[in-house]
Amino acid sequence: MTQGDAAVRVFVAVGSNVQPERHLATAMREMTRTWPDVRFSSAYQNTAVGFDGPDFINLVAGFTTGLPLAQVIARLHDIEAQCHRPRSAPKWAPRSLDLDVLLYGDLLAETPAYRLPRPDLVKRAYMLGPMAELAPEVRHPTLGLTIGELWQQFDRGAHPMRRVELAAAAND
Repeated sequence: MTQGDAAVRVFVAVGSNVQPERHLATAMREMTRTWPDVRFSSAYQNTAVGFDGPDFINLVAGFTTGLPLAQVIARLHDIEAQCHRPRSAPKWAPRSLDLDVLLYGDLLAETPAYRLPRPDLVKRAYMLGPMAELAPEVRHPTLGLTIGELWQQFDRGAHPMRRVELAAAAND
């Protein structure tokens, strides 16, 4: 979809620590089919947060869409389901695939299911760093700083992550 009056920029955190290369390849392929203009950051390996488990591989996807937020989330849930991610999975546990909307344009929202902008965006290196790589010019809707500026201020030493190459391409 081209940038138009109804199109909004969306950024999604993408992560896995259960067969991550396989599940990330599926997610990237399905996101490319749904949103042909999607772009992906580099992938980064980092330790699990909130529980002991295998390291995660994370990246951020950005695309434009005319779909309402509910339909975007429903499609992301469908992609998670293709990777055998149950909706009832515990929050702090290994994940075959985790797709979380970070920003949906400048929308500010709080429901039982989600908050936008996603609060973790400015707390987690594995979300903020890849998004800064992908879209440093995007302004955080409540903090007023660009994602690049927020990343420059971030305490990266306290949240180490390592860039990794994924074997599978998004367009396989």
